[in-house]
Amino acid sequence: MKGLMKGIAVCAVAVLPAAVSAALGDYAPVTDARLKNPEAANWLQYRGNYSGWGYSPLSQITDQNVGKLQLAWAFATGQKEGHQSPPIVNNGYMFVTTPGAQVIALEAKTGKELWRYKKELPGEMLQLHPTNRGVALYGDKVYVATIDAHLVALDAKTGKEVWIKQVGDWKALQYITLAPLAAKGKIMVGSSGGETGVRGFVAAFDAETGNEAWRTYTTAAPGEPGGDTWPGETYKNGGGSIWITGSYDPDTNLAYWGTGNPAPWPTEGRKGDNLYTGATIALDVDTGALKTYFQYNPNDAWDWDEVSAPLLIDTEVKGKKVKAAVHAGRNGYLWVLDRTGQKLNFVDAYPFVNNNTIKSIDPKTGRPTFADEHRPGLGKGDVHFCPSLWGGKDWFPEAYNPKTGLLYVPANNNLCAELPEPEPTKYKKGDLYIGYPIEAILTGLRWAKGAKDAPKTMGEVQAWDLKTGKQVWTHKYPTFNWGPLLTTGGNLVFGGGTNDRMFRAFNASTGKVLWETATPSGVTGVPTSFEVDGEQYIAVQSGWGVDAQRMQGGVDRLLGYQTVVPQGGTVMVYKLTK
Repeated sequence: MKGLMKGIAVCAVAVLPAAVSAALGDYAPVTDARLKNPEAANWLQYRGNYSGWGYSPLSQITDQNVGKLQLAWAFATGQKEGHQSPPIVNNGYMFVTTPGAQVIALEAKTGKELWRYKKELPGEMLQLHPTNRGVALYGDKVYVATIDAHLVALDAKTGKEVWIKQVGDWKALQYITLAPLAAKGKIMVGSSGGETGVRGFVAAFDAETGNEAWRTYTTAAPGEPGGDTWPGETYKNGGGSIWITGSYDPDTNLAYWGTGNPAPWPTEGRKGDNLYTGATIALDVDTGALKTYFQYNPNDAWDWDEVSAPLLIDTEVKGKKVKAAVHAGRNGYLWVLDRTGQKLNFVDAYPFVNNNTIKSIDPKTGRPTFADEHRPGLGKGDVHFCPSLWGGKDWFPEAYNPKTGLLYVPANNNLCAELPEPEPTKYKKGDLYIGYPIEAILTGLRWAKGAKDAPKTMGEVQAWDLKTGKQVWTHKYPTFNWGPLLTTGGNLVFGGGTNDRMFRAFNASTGKVLWETATPSGVTGVPTSFEVDGEQYIAVQSGWGVDAQRMQGGVDRLLGYQTVVPQGGTVMVYKLTK
């Protein structure tokens, strides 16, 4: 890996500038202080704040007037596939990323294009997940990580490339889709590739120079804490990939990251807990030192990446004050941890979808006990398990509203999966490293009750009261849900995620649908909210693809028909009618 860092990749790029609007003021540098206490009018980072809430305090658009929401402007990105990045906004400048390694700067009020950056990708590169989940802002620069495993710093006003660094080896099928995390002069990223035998990592780069500051691997080597949880040298290709942005607690200087599944999927060759896969890890931002962790799926056999970083919420849980780290797991449990001090201690866990795989959870340690009959593996034949490979909740983020005190979870219920006998597998650079036939994976979705017993509902938006551990309301869809959530000070929750192309607003207290509108494609983008010239806007990208489309294929196969969701990315921005 060291050799990779010596070179600065020389890749052709295209920057297409447009005249900056006279109405648009100077670009305001993004400081640590602003990221720690972001202004309500702006959306400066992936989930709006370091705690990962997905919450806008803006309250001009409310549960009383949201019915008057209408399209302010729309912008076609010119790209197909999954558009999943949030529109990031800083004093009137909006930045979105798209598949195809594009960053587009727009005037947030009008949608006028300011500049466009497009990194040229190697023509022979295999793109397993052609998407991108956004930029980070820091100082006067915009940072984007690309699917060919580079990190790029751009001038925020012009789009001109300031520096570019190679982070990983795309020829080994390392690729990056996440939005970087910016803090204390560092830009932090990780790499995808849990199905290609990567060794997962988080790496930090100096925001000004691009020099690598530290790199921490997510699979423990012999002699390291946790190194005895991997036999031999299996940790070297053990997965634990990082593909969703971390959350950050400035008070403890710890960044929290979710890690992916271990590789390959069959467990027979990697007996042990396989630390630190399927876990939340906490890293010191100055040094990268791993301070603590909590593992949700020891010795995972189900492809349950737990990559969503926990939401950091100071609250009460059953009458006790807790500095909580909350994570709705792909394993179908809602986990509440205590992040007091330097440890992640188990508080409680609640099943939020059907689950036949976790038999029990130790009330003191939180360690799950799994049902062996639902663990796929050698000599077991076809094994049925719930939730499915895509989990009770995949990567799309939850949201937390401090005014309602509720946590909102985009979930998939009543869905299971089946895996056959494993096939022999050996790591080879540039190949898949899974251990099951890819066709069996893509056709492995199953209903919970039986082949002829399709559920009436699948996707859900759930609201949870962390103080009581109770579910407050649930909105159910006839099809699955792949929709990131936004909640606001106007007592609203926004989300898409369904194959009918709709984008919706819910009453945050009751779950009642108050507003919905059709978009050009399906919405799997992360919604945001911002304010310009005293007007509040709601923004989201429409653009169906990647795993939502693959899951749709699995559902269609079970139902015996084909669902067509139009392709093509569009930035959609809404405001109230006057």
